[in-house]
Amino acid sequence: MPSPKPRLLVLTSTFPRWRDDVEPPFVFELSRRLTDTFDITVLTPRAPGSLEHETLDGLRVIRFPYFIRSRENLASHGGGILNRLRANPLNYLLVPPFLIGQLWALIRVLRHDDWDLIHAHWLIPQGLVALLARRLARRPVPLVCTSHGGDLFALRGIAFRALKRAVLRASHRISVVSQAMRDEVLALGIAPEKVAVIPMGVDLRERFTPDPRTPREQNQLLFVGRLVEKKGVGLLLKALPRILLAFPDTRLTIVGSGPLETELRELAASLRISDHVDFEGMVPQSDLPAFLRSATLFVAPFMVADSGDQEGFGLVLVEAMGCGCPVICGDVPAVRDIVLDENNGVLINPRNPVELADAIADLLADPIRRDRYAANARRNCAEVFDWGTIAARYGELLSLAAT
Repeated sequence: MPSPKPRLLVLTSTFPRWRDDVEPPFVFELSRRLTDTFDITVLTPRAPGSLEHETLDGLRVIRFPYFIRSRENLASHGGGILNRLRANPLNYLLVPPFLIGQLWALIRVLRHDDWDLIHAHWLIPQGLVALLARRLARRPVPLVCTSHGGDLFALRGIAFRALKRAVLRASHRISVVSQAMRDEVLALGIAPEKVAVIPMGVDLRERFTPDPRTPREQNQLLFVGRLVEKKGVGLLLKALPRILLAFPDTRLTIVGSGPLETELRELAASLRISDHVDFEGMVPQSDLPAFLRSATLFVAPFMVADSGDQEGFGLVLVEAMGCGCPVICGDVPAVRDIVLDENNGVLINPRNPVELADAIADLLADPIRRDRYAANARRNCAEVFDWGTIAARYGELLSLAAT
C-alpha cells in the first residue's frame, strides 16, 4: 500500500471566510493545490458568519474563536491586521485575545494529532505563535515560514527585529515573495541557503486570461487593492485632474476597500473629480477578470508608507498582465521582479503625481505601445507566475523541510 501523505498544518490570518469570499484567497489557492502531496489542515481565525469547522476543496479548515463572534474582525475585511490597527486604535484591544486564542488553538491541534510540518504564513503573528506553541506543546514539528511583506517591512524597532530574527532562525526553511524581501531577511543575519524566493501564484491558464471578445474601453483607468497608504491611491487621485486636461472623458475605477476609503472619497470631492471616480468596493475574485479585460490601463502607484510598510510582491500586477491589461506602477523594490520598465510596463516615482499623470497620459495616447507592453507582459509571466509552477516550487520546499 502507498505510504500516507505527510500531514501539513497551515497557519494563516488571511483566508476566505466562506466559498467565493472577497477576502484575498492566495493561501487557500496555494494550499488546495498541494493536497495531492500533503494531507492539509488550515488553522485560521473565526469571523462573523464563518463556520468553525468545514472542508474546502480537500482542505480541513479549523477557525479558532478569540472574542465575541460579532467582533471577531481583526484579521478580515479592512486591509489586514496592521491596517486594522492603524485605522482604529480600539482594535489593539483585540490583539491579546487574538494571540491567546491562536496560541491555545494551535497547542490543542498539535497535541491532538501528529504532524509532519507546519507552514506559517507571516512571521508575526503566525510564525511567532508557532514558535511558542511547539515549545509549550512539546511538539518540535519542523516549521516553514512564508513572509508576504508587511510583517517584514512594517514591524520596526528593536523588539520586533529581535522577534523576527528569532522566528527566522527557528524556521527550517523560509520563503519570501520577492528578491527585495530576501535581501531584508539576509540583513537580519539569516543563512542564505535557508531562504527561497517564491511568490504567490495566479491562475493564468483559466481565470486571468485575455478575452478577444471583450473590447477595451477608452481612457478607463483601473486600480485593484486594499485602500491603505502603501497602495498609493491618493497619489492617483491627485494625478487625475492633470490627466483630465488631456483626456476629459477619463474614468477611474477603484476596486477594493480599506481604512482610507472615506479619506479617499473626500479627497476626490475636494479635487472635484468625484464624477470621474467609481468606488466599487470589494468584489469576488471571480469578478476581477472582467474589470481587467475591459480597462485601458491598470495603475498601481505603490509607495513606501511612512511606517516603512511596502508591497512584498504585487500579485495584482500579474493578474492584470495575465488579462492583457498594460500596467503602470510605483517603482518600489518588490515590483521589479515583475515589471521591466519600458518593456512590459512603466515604473514611476511613487511620490510624484505629475510624473504619474504624464506617464498615464502618454500611454493613453499610444495604443501601439500599450499593446506591446501587454504582449510582453503576458508572455513573460505566463510560465513564471502561474499557480502550476508556483505550487510545484512550494511543494518541493515543503517536502524538503518535512524530511
